[in-house]
Order: sequence, then C-alpha cells, then structure tokens
Amino acid sequence: MTAPLKNSDPVVVDVALGERAYDIVIGRGVLQSLGRRVAGLRPGARAAIVTDEYVATHWLRQTEASLLDAGVATSRIIVDEGEVSKSYEGMEYVCEELIAARIERGDLVIALGGGVVGDLAGFAAAVLRRGVDFVQVPTSLLAQVDSSVGGKTGINSPHGKNLVGAFHQPILVVADTAVLDTLSPRQFRAGYAEVAKYGALGDEAFFTWLEANHADIVAGGSAREHAIATSCRAKAAIVMRDERENGERALLNLGHTFGHALEAATGFSERLFHGEGVAIGMVLAAEFSARLGMIPASDALRVKHHLAAVGLPTCLQDIAGFTQEKISADALMALMAQDKKVKRGRLTFILLEAVGRAVIAPDVDPSLLHEFLERKLAGK
Repeated sequence: MTAPLKNSDPVVVDVALGERAYDIVIGRGVLQSLGRRVAGLRPGARAAIVTDEYVATHWLRQTEASLLDAGVATSRIIVDEGEVSKSYEGMEYVCEELIAARIERGDLVIALGGGVVGDLAGFAAAVLRRGVDFVQVPTSLLAQVDSSVGGKTGINSPHGKNLVGAFHQPILVVADTAVLDTLSPRQFRAGYAEVAKYGALGDEAFFTWLEANHADIVAGGSAREHAIATSCRAKAAIVMRDERENGERALLNLGHTFGHALEAATGFSERLFHGEGVAIGMVLAAEFSARLGMIPASDALRVKHHLAAVGLPTCLQDIAGFTQEKISADALMALMAQDKKVKRGRLTFILLEAVGRAVIAPDVDPSLLHEFLERKLAGK
C-alpha cells in the first residue's frame, strides 16, 4: 500500500495500451484543466458534451467554460437521468443529436456523468461515423473507479444488462473528486461497492485498509483520493494485461453475475442502483464460494460485514419490494443465462479463494446454484 494522497495532490494513472494509451487524472479541482488537456490532445477539435439533467445543473457550465477558455467549441446533449437512457431509444437520440451537431471524425464526444452517461456516450462515439474519440469526465464514485476506465461501452437490452456495446477506449479520463460532493449518500455508497470489489478480488491489504478507513472515504477526507487512485491503478493494470476480457479481466466482474440478474429482475430501476446490485452480488458470490468449500464462512461474513458497515444492501431482502414479487430461483437463473460470461450455455462465475483472491469458476453446477438461490430467497 502506498501512502494516502493529500487532497491537493492530483495523481495521473497511465493506462498503457500502446497507440490507445491514455491518462486518468485524479484530484480535487482537476475539472478546470479539462479544456487545456483536450486542446493539447486534439488541437482544433470541437466537442459535444453528453450529460444528464441532474449533472447538467451542477457541472455543465463549468465544463463548458473550461473548454471554451481553451478554444474548444462545444455543443450539449442532455439525456434523462438513470438507466432508462441506456437503451436503444437513448442511443438513437444521442447519435442523431451528434450528427445534427456536425460532430466529425476529428472531433470529440465528452461523457460528463456517471456510469450510464459514460457507457451511452462512449458507445455512441464508438459507432458514430465508424468511431470518433471520446473523453470520460466521471461524476459518480462508481464511474471514477470503474466504468470510466477500460473502454467498455454499451446499452442494456430487455434481455439483460450491457448486452449491446463495444470496446472503445477513451483518450482521457478526468476524475475530479470535488464533484462527488454533490452525490446523495445513497449514490456515493453504491459507488463504494466497486471500490471494495478491488480489495476483495485481488488486494487483501487494500480491503483491510478500507475496513479501517471507509468513514474517511465517505466523509471526503484524504482517504477518498487514495481509494480512487488505488482502484484505478488496479483496474488499469488488469486492462493492460487483458483489454478485451479474454481471461483475467473477467475477475473485475466479481459480484456482477448475481448483481446484473437482480438489476434486470427489478426492471433496471431506482429500486436497485448498479453498485447496490454489485454489493449484494459480492456477498452472494462470497457465500456461494463458502457453500462450495472454497473459503471459510468467516471470509464470507467479513465481506458482508464490511459492506453493511458502509450502509450497502447485502441480501435479497434488502431490495425494496423484493419479497413481495415472488421472484423464483428459476427466474434468476434464466436472467443469469444471459450473462456475457456464459460460454456454450454454461455458467461462469467469479468466486473467491480468499478475501483478496478471486478466481474464474467455469461450468458451475446448476443444481448447486439453484439450491443456493432457493435458500437465499428464503432468507437463510
């Protein structure tokens, strides 16, 4: 573990992908440097800013001012807040607006927002005129530590989460930690699930540090920048080794197979934010690992207790209205069957051999999974 950063010290994490390499700039107040950085990377380019209604009220003018001060002409595209925009209809709207704004091959799309905006704007950039550059300006904790890094873009299908998309790396990520001050406590906690994920899947020392410092992270102390930078370094290292998820990168999906199924079961609604689904999914993955004899029950409890201490949901019964819907194990397994890690119809999970050591578990026995889900649905 490196020493925590001071709030005034920006840090740059290099994502070394050859010709597609880019920097992640992390720090309080770095949004004001966006225009200078964009103008330096793409002199003469124009920029279309894609954002949602909520983020626009807080950060759009400051973003436009930074770009205009650097001589970068801008246009704006504002979408509805939430997963509803991450759809075929949302994608069509953004693409048509980009075309109407005359964004050319040499111009830029800037994703100013959380994971939904980043995924949607990035996918639109990937297909517009067969590909234009884009910049990520993540405004949620979840986006700063996870979805803005690594080039995964896409939209949801009625059949499941992120089933339509493309790999399209940004040319720059600017993660201003000051913007996190405008998040609701629930939104911030949802993003924290992805921070905890990095410790659980590959860095037990970081997980231990999070157990001791999560209150300072939530409060906005120096631990916040350290947690974000450590998470970005962890993801960047994995992406550099496995950009297109042919192997190791799948470990980043710890908690996601369960979580995505739960998001689909609740209609991709505000009843369950993505990070909340990941939190429950990580607990289920840890408990299923214990059920298979891969880890002791105490390790699964450790994961559950930490996420609960932060205020995250940790079981199915924590989802609003879930117990009244009579969701069955069969229904959840049908949703998991659409997971992108399914190979030739066989389920693949990311499970734990220890806190800090995740593994890819192919060909999970469906009968064991069904039994496990039945128990969890019954609150056992």
